[in-house]
Amino acid sequence: MSNTSNGLERLIISIMEIMAGLFIFIVGIALFVALFIYLKDRFQTTSTVRRNFPLIGRFRYLFEELGEFFRQYFFAMDREEMPFNRAQRSWAYRAAKGIDRTVAFGSTKSLRPEGTILFINAAFPTLEKDAVTPPPLTIGPYCKKPYEALSLFNISGMSYGALSKPAVLALSQGAKSARCWMNTGEGGLSPAHLEGGADIIFQIGTAKYGVRDKNGNLSNEKLRAVAAHPQVKMFELKLSQGAKPGKGGILPAVKVTAEIAAIRGIPAGEASISPNRHPEISTVYELLDMINHIREVTCKPVGFKAVISSLDWLETLFDEVLNRGIESAPDFITIDGADGGTGAAPMPLMDDVGLPLAESLPMLVDLLERYHLKTRTKVIASGKLITPDKVAWALTMGADFIVSARGFMFALGCIQAMQCNKNSCPTGITTHNPELQQGLVPSQKSVRVANYQSKIMYGVGLIAHSCGVSSPRKLDRKHARMVVGPGKSIPLNELYPQAKGH
Repeated sequence: MSNTSNGLERLIISIMEIMAGLFIFIVGIALFVALFIYLKDRFQTTSTVRRNFPLIGRFRYLFEELGEFFRQYFFAMDREEMPFNRAQRSWAYRAAKGIDRTVAFGSTKSLRPEGTILFINAAFPTLEKDAVTPPPLTIGPYCKKPYEALSLFNISGMSYGALSKPAVLALSQGAKSARCWMNTGEGGLSPAHLEGGADIIFQIGTAKYGVRDKNGNLSNEKLRAVAAHPQVKMFELKLSQGAKPGKGGILPAVKVTAEIAAIRGIPAGEASISPNRHPEISTVYELLDMINHIREVTCKPVGFKAVISSLDWLETLFDEVLNRGIESAPDFITIDGADGGTGAAPMPLMDDVGLPLAESLPMLVDLLERYHLKTRTKVIASGKLITPDKVAWALTMGADFIVSARGFMFALGCIQAMQCNKNSCPTGITTHNPELQQGLVPSQKSVRVANYQSKIMYGVGLIAHSCGVSSPRKLDRKHARMVVGPGKSIPLNELYPQAKGH
């Protein structure tokens, strides 16, 4: 019995030793694979999240995959999230990556809520062979150096400071490839803007960053220096912004590096808070004076950006334009809706002040028509226009150009982490943390920026051709309807009749 018992004990011990060895072998293999994946993720250049968070970042894809099956029970549906829902973000991601953008079975978008836009398909759509690429449009015909704008969809203002250097460089390179413009935002002109080679709109914010003297006043010398760059095509005087009308730019101290401080002309390490308006502009007369002064100094087109909630001041402005002469008019007006975005803003302003673009855009266009200024002053629409249907709607309402900031952020890889004001953006877009920035590789992301712009234009073209016109610029209010009640919609040209002349 003892021999049998000893043999059994030896067998059990042998099995345990084998199992222990097998366990160590499996653990070793697992550690080796984990190390391999970690190194592979760290040094790859296509995914920012995996580059910044090797191995761990892969769980995001697992959760996304599982979410497709479980979200209808536990998570928000495709059309429920704010400020951008999953369907919108998913379209932007797929467009930027250049992958399939078709969907199956049926739309998840409800067509019944009031305000829903429905495009009117033609009985005989435009054939592909008859499609026309939107022609360039001249901005600033009375300038010494007018701008021939090639693209109707462009990159809206995002400051260097609010955005990281790799993000700005990727946007500039992508804009160059897509032949669209990019707006500097109010943070001044950085080397990254110029390095990419894109057409640039220089924004002059209330603090005059990049074109201010030591006292914070507008410097003609610095204006000329900026205008001397051939890439700088226009100047935009920022009066207000959709997410914070009545409040200037806010850049936390942690994001004011030495380089950003030098570009802006401010102390490093101190919060960059812009005045809530231009101190020297308190009337529409002073606004026109400033526009014409900048245009005279730079010889390039000048316009302004504003949130428009009332027409009184614009009527006074346009009356003064007619009094002074049509050449004194702003070369463009960028209208930002209350649904616009920003890196940091007080919640009361973001939530409760200003009109949405859906209401303010037709107000502005109709007023320009009434004063016979619509062909003179171009309209640039901004505010949550990140998918082809939104861009097409803005064109039907009379916008000449559309600009987007957050759409291009999605193209860069933004995951709507809502960390823009905390210097902790996990995708490297809105942070100056070098460890997080290194995950964003400009040469890779610039391709996605160009893809996104291209796919927006393709999608807008699909809508235009379905409506029976050969080019998106031929879309008009008669090509769409708005839902106004249960089971009822009205053509936009009836809801917003063409304005009569002044």
